[in-house]
Amino acid sequence: MSTWLNRQRALADFTLAAMGRRRIKNAALVMVYALVVFLLASAMFFAASLRHEMHQVLAEAPELTVQRLIMGRQDLIDAAAAERIGAIRGVSQARPRLWGYYYDRISGANYTVMVPDDPDLMPPPGEVMIGEGIPRARGFTWDGAPLFLSRHLGDLQRFNVARTFGTDSALMSADLILMTEADFRAFFGIPEGLFTDVVARVRNPNELGKIVEKAAIANPDLRFVTRDDIERTYQKLFDWREGLMAALAGAAVLAFVIFAAEKASGLSAEESREIGILKAIGWDTRDVIAMKLWEGGLVSFGAFLIGTIAAYAHVFVFKGALFAPVLRGWAVIYPDFTLTPQIDGLQILTLGLLTTLPYVAATVVPIWRRASADPDAVMR
Repeated sequence: MSTWLNRQRALADFTLAAMGRRRIKNAALVMVYALVVFLLASAMFFAASLRHEMHQVLAEAPELTVQRLIMGRQDLIDAAAAERIGAIRGVSQARPRLWGYYYDRISGANYTVMVPDDPDLMPPPGEVMIGEGIPRARGFTWDGAPLFLSRHLGDLQRFNVARTFGTDSALMSADLILMTEADFRAFFGIPEGLFTDVVARVRNPNELGKIVEKAAIANPDLRFVTRDDIERTYQKLFDWREGLMAALAGAAVLAFVIFAAEKASGLSAEESREIGILKAIGWDTRDVIAMKLWEGGLVSFGAFLIGTIAAYAHVFVFKGALFAPVLRGWAVIYPDFTLTPQIDGLQILTLGLLTTLPYVAATVVPIWRRASADPDAVMR
């Protein structure tokens, strides 16, 4: 065992010395290789972290959302619908909600306006609580200044800002405006007794399908959206955006494929001459192949390490500045939050197999062909 280890150490030392003689070429190769790893790893890390945040947010969401449909479009729902849903066996709670969207002409952003259920988040009448993204969208910070909202030309509503939410809850509250029910109905012109939708909690999540089936039969004009439906929609959205990110990195991946194909087609004259000299001085074919595999492994591992570390820093330190608009979406207000690293061994293994294995494998055939030939013919 010690003999084998000493042999491998000697091969590694010789390989490093040989690579040092072509340091510029090898450095350029590693940088291009690392760029491919960086692009793929950034998309993988960012998408995995966004999926984790999605699961964290949806874990507290109601199991069932009920909407009223008229001509295929969502319409306001009355309070009696919440009572009918709550009376279904297996439903522990059903409550109507008031929420909607407001388009801000000043910033060009859409805000989410809600009446909170939590009494601790209920502002006083005439006041609102806002997310940290709203001051950013309007280009200034609030220091006790009121918030003016215009429903149409010639109309201006003033609200005092009771509180601004911090970045720790930005994922949920960046574009949020909370106001009282009376202010909400007056601002949007919603009559008493009508609501946006109804959310329901169930005692046993395993019975949710049966509850939806019974509720749909009794209420054919209502649409029932489960938490799993919302999660699948977000999952498809992230998959699509991750695929778009991979498509944007296609040029770099294509360049890598072309390089790997060129590497597999044969060795350069300098490399062939080096193999011939090694064979002439007594090196075995297995030693030559092992030496070149060491070279390919060092290049692949170095590029993989550099690319992966750079991708980690890019996503979790610099918040994915290069690719965030593609993977998060194209909104005016982006939530300013820190991603939680979600990296497991399967991700690293998949990334390694996709990036390092093709290059290492591409070096075996031409090296074996040269190493098994006559030394004099190889040098010529």
